[in-house]
Amino acid sequence: MSATVVILALTVLVSVLAFRDRRLFDALAFEPFVVHARNDLHRFVTHAVVHADWPHLFVNMYVLYGFGPFVEGYLSGLTPLPGTWSFVILYVTAAVVACVPGYGRHRHDPRYRAVGASGAVSAVLFAHILILPTAEVGLFLLPFGLPSAVFGALYLIYEGTMHRRGGDHVAHDAHLMGALHGVLFVVVLRPALVPAFFRSLTDLLPG
Repeated sequence: MSATVVILALTVLVSVLAFRDRRLFDALAFEPFVVHARNDLHRFVTHAVVHADWPHLFVNMYVLYGFGPFVEGYLSGLTPLPGTWSFVILYVTAAVVACVPGYGRHRHDPRYRAVGASGAVSAVLFAHILILPTAEVGLFLLPFGLPSAVFGALYLIYEGTMHRRGGDHVAHDAHLMGALHGVLFVVVLRPALVPAFFRSLTDLLPG
């Protein structure tokens, strides 16, 4: 069984249980104030297996299912680690890194909390974009497909704009950090992807 399927199944199971059990939700959510006060470091990871509601869970797992298997297979051949451990490391470290901005800004704010796999999923998505920048992305929210590099650029513009605007109770900085982590993770393993990425972009230019 692939790591993508295991992560997806675990996330759905724990999220559904947390929908019904507020104590479980509270124990796993990322709360910088609690992490700072109690040294609850597990929250840097466990927030990625609980979600705010069904749409939040569905979108994250849909993207993970759509892009995870390819990235997992690609990474499997890049390191001496057994099986798909590279993908697991990418996913877990992305979940941690995605929390860093929120921890820095909110560790003295007892009202702030965040949940969801969005940061880790963004890492998977942007690893895929770096590997296959001209592949067509056809997310269900779009009525047409886009080259993945174009989709990635629009995604970053949207997330950056919403982060600066604020007020929608979404951790857009976590999405941005996850995206950056996904790109850097793959570049470290295969630096040749960077020039290949820019060469591929020329294929998108007219003429």
